[in-house]
Amino acid sequence: MVVDRRSAEFHDFFERHHAELARLAWLLTGEANAADDLAADALVALWQRWDRLREAEHPLAYARGVVANMARERIRAATRERRRIALFWSRGPQEVQNPDVAAVMDVRAALDRLPFRKRACVVLRHAFDLSESDTALALGISVGAVKSQTSKGMAELERVLGARAAGNVAAGRVSR
Repeated sequence: MVVDRRSAEFHDFFERHHAELARLAWLLTGEANAADDLAADALVALWQRWDRLREAEHPLAYARGVVANMARERIRAATRERRRIALFWSRGPQEVQNPDVAAVMDVRAALDRLPFRKRACVVLRHAFDLSESDTALALGISVGAVKSQTSKGMAELERVLGARAAGNVAAGRVSR
């Protein structure tokens, strides 16, 4: 097998620093299982830029920075996921006396016609009575996107269901 100089240099860098980068990832995230993956992902990113990095004064410092950034993003993603789960499970089911089954079925069918993001915004804002900021946090989008998607979703529901039924959705009077 013929290996070019560039590949050989990167292979040498990988062999010398993979364990150190995995240890750094483990210390930053506290996740032993994810440490090797983060180090490998960082090294893949380095390989893609190796032509520039191999000439750099401190490629290991750059590699450490890449691992740190990936670890920070992993921690942030885990935090966002925990918040989403907490928001979804924070409210128990609400009992409804004598529900209008036909209306519930109509609303359910209308909601199913909405694209996911619009549906999620409408449901979280109106069925779960979350604030715009809590909805944004739960979906990982901006408050402006929540406002826009909720407004557009409600307009589509009103068009499909009529103003009265859409008003019942907005008022949270239709449940499962």
